[in-house]
Amino acid sequence: MTTSQTISIKSDPSTDIACRTVDQKERSLLRKVIDRIADRCRSRSLFILHYCTGCGAIELPPTITSRFDSERLGIQPMVTPRQADILLITGYLSIKTLKRVILSYEQMPGPKYVIGMGSCTINGGMYWHSYATIKRLQEYLPVDMYMAGCMPRPEAIQQGFLQLIDNIDKGRANAWQEYYCNYDYYLGNQQALFGPDWHTPTDVIAEAQHYQLFSENTLGEHTALLAKFASEYVTQPIPTKVLQREEIVE
Repeated sequence: MTTSQTISIKSDPSTDIACRTVDQKERSLLRKVIDRIADRCRSRSLFILHYCTGCGAIELPPTITSRFDSERLGIQPMVTPRQADILLITGYLSIKTLKRVILSYEQMPGPKYVIGMGSCTINGGMYWHSYATIKRLQEYLPVDMYMAGCMPRPEAIQQGFLQLIDNIDKGRANAWQEYYCNYDYYLGNQQALFGPDWHTPTDVIAEAQHYQLFSENTLGEHTALLAKFASEYVTQPIPTKVLQREEIVE
């Protein structure tokens, strides 16, 4: 790796054994049992952050409320991404809105899951010809499941929730790991859409180390641009003003 592609981090991923991805076959029997129990418990208690951007906001209330009662499945709404497990995108995404979606996703703790609801998140839907909307959500965020339709009915949404629960229970819902293992790819697509100066306050590289998901594809030509912003934050003086007593007491 060249110096220009090196970003400042707390430890060296090439020598720090904690950053090495541990294959599931390498895990001890105790670790496998603990992971199995954790997956079972996690699948029975899921908080949804529903990012209502389009028509799906109409179909979602019947799914959550008394008629279909998704809470009996352990699924209930959450108001903050920091305590949410599922990011539910309920319609089309404009380019400006996608920035907020990415920021919300990065604030969610792992494991985390993304559901694209409606045709707009798959291929742009009825807005496929618009310059202001994105066409494939999976190019910018790892998507665990798509619910096709314009819009899917509450019955279909509930079946999608049940399928996601089953995937989590069986340890198959691991798309969130791709964001850390292949962060340079996702960041490259984001920068192609938003511009080369695009960055978020979230230290995704440090999180990749924390989750032991650091790989050779975490860093690259696109993440190298983040070093510029990191150096700016360090070298830029913080503006301060010390008020004298005579300035605050008239």
